[in-house]
Amino acid sequence: MSKSEFSGHLDKMRIRPAATVAYSLVLNNEEFPINDFLGKSLSLTWEGDIHCRACNRPTNKSFSQGYCYPCFTKLPECDSCIMSPEKCHFHLGTCRDAAWGERVCFNDHIVYLANSSGVKVGITRMKNMPSRWLDQGAAQALPIARVATRRLAGLVEDIIRRDIADKTNWRAMLKGDSPELDLLSERERLREHFAEELNQLELEQGPGSITWLTNESVRHFNYPVIEYPTKVTSHNFDKTAEVSGRLMGMKGQYLILDTGVINLRKFTSYNVRVTVNRES
Repeated sequence: MSKSEFSGHLDKMRIRPAATVAYSLVLNNEEFPINDFLGKSLSLTWEGDIHCRACNRPTNKSFSQGYCYPCFTKLPECDSCIMSPEKCHFHLGTCRDAAWGERVCFNDHIVYLANSSGVKVGITRMKNMPSRWLDQGAAQALPIARVATRRLAGLVEDIIRRDIADKTNWRAMLKGDSPELDLLSERERLREHFAEELNQLELEQGPGSITWLTNESVRHFNYPVIEYPTKVTSHNFDKTAEVSGRLMGMKGQYLILDTGVINLRKFTSYNVRVTVNRES
């Protein structure tokens, strides 16, 4: 069979560490491995409907990567503190769902350095390593501290990002891997540079509330890319329902086509038909 076709509502791609990072498209919760599609002609067509990833109701617009507006305004996973964890308001008694907050935010979190488009600082739950780094297209990553809550991780990150970025430059990330960095030396530099503020934060939160991970090693990731674009142009289902081209690679949550790139996570919950020409 020269063509493969599958369809369903998109979720973010599943990415697994391997000698070359392994990618799968996810449609209606079913996984379709796509590393073998490299170099093949690929088309993705939005069928015109979006269903909320939480309540499954139809919505004309996706909010916060896959939610309808009512869920966006009510669910804890859509609250502003998810993007800015230092603004957690659980302790004020105003969490949208206290049980959810206790389950998600009150467990061990990692503060890390990564190299995706240059050095950056970020946080993630321990169980989300290394998927968090792969989602960001990081070529290198290093856990630097362990804390007990999401809010405390955000407070540590808030201090460190005064000196380095906390976001990935996605266009730079998609042009190729950044030059390799000495993340171990960067960890020590940042810890020394912010020693006073970090010690004060630990004093406020309690002795031992911040554990510095001095024995961690740098992780390295190799992405399945035939060729990176020299100029990054992006596809958008909201403007053009059909996206097609030769699949040149995957990095982060992006498909890299010879016609442009598309961030599939941005279109979570869109109903999409995918066709692959295996003979191209």
